[in-house]
Amino acid sequence: MPKSGQSIRIGITGVPGVGKSTFIEAFGTYLTSLGKKVAVLAIDPTSQQSRGSILGDKTRMDKLAVNNQAYIRPSASGKTLGGVGQKTQETIILCEAAGFDIILVETVGVGQSETEVYSMTDFFLLLMIAGAGDELQGIKRGIMEMADAILINKAEGDNLVKAKQAKREYANALHLFPAKESDWIPKVELCSALEETGITEAWDIIESYVIKTKTTGYFDLNRKRQTKDWFYKFLHHQILTSFYQGKETSNKLKELEELVLNGEISPFEASRIMLTQPS
Repeated sequence: MPKSGQSIRIGITGVPGVGKSTFIEAFGTYLTSLGKKVAVLAIDPTSQQSRGSILGDKTRMDKLAVNNQAYIRPSASGKTLGGVGQKTQETIILCEAAGFDIILVETVGVGQSETEVYSMTDFFLLLMIAGAGDELQGIKRGIMEMADAILINKAEGDNLVKAKQAKREYANALHLFPAKESDWIPKVELCSALEETGITEAWDIIESYVIKTKTTGYFDLNRKRQTKDWFYKFLHHQILTSFYQGKETSNKLKELEELVLNGEISPFEASRIMLTQPS
């Protein structure tokens, strides 16, 4: 722990097909050209049927995967919600202690519950695309309020006009939200990960954010909140694990489960009995 905490933690999320892997490769390659050591923690969705994950992020970032200044670690999301793996926070600390300057956390994609990455990163980057029905999806308060910057990806060729229009729409939408506690005004920019345009501008935005929030003290305050959240989440996990591991608890659960399935008591009453009767 004493050797960690010196990096910039960046959460990257976006709708499926937005080009997260392509962007991260272009962005990570640019950062390594500046002399930065970059760790990419990519989260792959886990099948609810087979419980398996492809873990193929390295194949989509072939250039960055062989970069000596970069490290890519794909992990399965498992049963956890929040769009991140259960051990993502621990992995961030480990990578920082190993000397990585930038930690990029890629979530499995935007959804109603995939926002936990916000509670473990310094900067929250939302990637969007224009002309694919994503504009209304993107204006949902949950994701938009957390975003420190929105990048309209694939702003190239015939899609450039639509991307510029989407940029205006998102910029207007951001003005409707309350001011952020960090006092940071979220930015909306265009980029093309394929053509590697807008990458420098994205890093400039992040650097400006870090300078501003460190000056105001919000950066350190946010880090302390993250550590506190991490402590309580781990405590909650340990309590649940300890609760279910007891043999007597397991037997009692089976008895109550049978009563619930037979319609003899309600799930609410069974839960009350489980938690109030001595083990």
